[in-house]
Amino acid sequence: MLRPLVARRTLLAGAGAILYGAKAADLVMKWGDTSRLGRPFSKDPSVIRFRDRYLLYYSLPPFPDNRPNNGWAMGVAASRNLVDWTKIGEILPEADYESKGLCAGNAIVLGGVVHLFYQTYGNREKDAICHAVSEDGLRFRRNPSNPIFRPTGAWTCGRAIDAEIVPFRGKLLLYAATRDPGYKVQMLTGAAADLSSDFGRDSWRQLADAPLLKPELPWERNCIEAPAVLRRGGQLFMFYAGGYNNEPQQIGCAVSRDGILWKRISGEPFLPNGKPGEWNSSESGHPAVLEDADGKVYLFYQGNNDRGRTWFLSFVRLEWKSGLPVVAARQ
Repeated sequence: MLRPLVARRTLLAGAGAILYGAKAADLVMKWGDTSRLGRPFSKDPSVIRFRDRYLLYYSLPPFPDNRPNNGWAMGVAASRNLVDWTKIGEILPEADYESKGLCAGNAIVLGGVVHLFYQTYGNREKDAICHAVSEDGLRFRRNPSNPIFRPTGAWTCGRAIDAEIVPFRGKLLLYAATRDPGYKVQMLTGAAADLSSDFGRDSWRQLADAPLLKPELPWERNCIEAPAVLRRGGQLFMFYAGGYNNEPQQIGCAVSRDGILWKRISGEPFLPNGKPGEWNSSESGHPAVLEDADGKVYLFYQGNNDRGRTWFLSFVRLEWKSGLPVVAARQ
């Protein structure tokens, strides 16, 4: 069981990361990896419970110097309570298609192993979703058919980033962000594969020849990205990021019965950015959802108050009222 969440300020010695805490009413997790820039910088969280601990996958920026093969990568941190995190490894580019970097991984446990769906970085329209598997959550084998998915159609430039995976009705659904041919508007696409497949490139069928969700509300501006999907009661709930980084980016929520047609649950952000002076005043963005073994649901997200000089990761716990998610009051 999770131990009670308490306020604290702890330096994880040697871990290259800092956990910040304050008052009891404040956030209980505010975590950033300092190993590359000397200041907290962690983006694009994905959290799983694997064996006897939690694993957090997150994006790491390039080092500030001009060392070879210096691109975006992914960090891996571990915790036993969702609050105290220790960095335990990195996932670095290996293949030619990752040569400019990789990031924004989404992890899921299937058949006792960790499947990681992630994106290439730095290729604009040619960025795509890739797949790898691991028995220990740290060392991954790439799918030989990588990259496995890019959307097609006159409505998209073909880019695919910010992968999200959810099993649903015998299929594995893959959601991702793409852009219009003018490379201005970010929107969502998706594909499906049989759960019994190897999730290689030939396994995926695009869900629609059109965006599954595109920006329409004022606060979404020109961007919907970073889908995070939770299956509940025969429906899918998607938490998504609206607005590009620091515009501010905020988190919305939509619901679907078939994984294709989505309806927003509100015209306002589900999780807005913070007020001036708060730690997340520049944004609350790039959500990730974890349903724990005890049924509790946590919504992880990234934020900062300095327009992206630093990036922290945190979470809120979700509850349900009248069949819809709400942010739980802190205790």
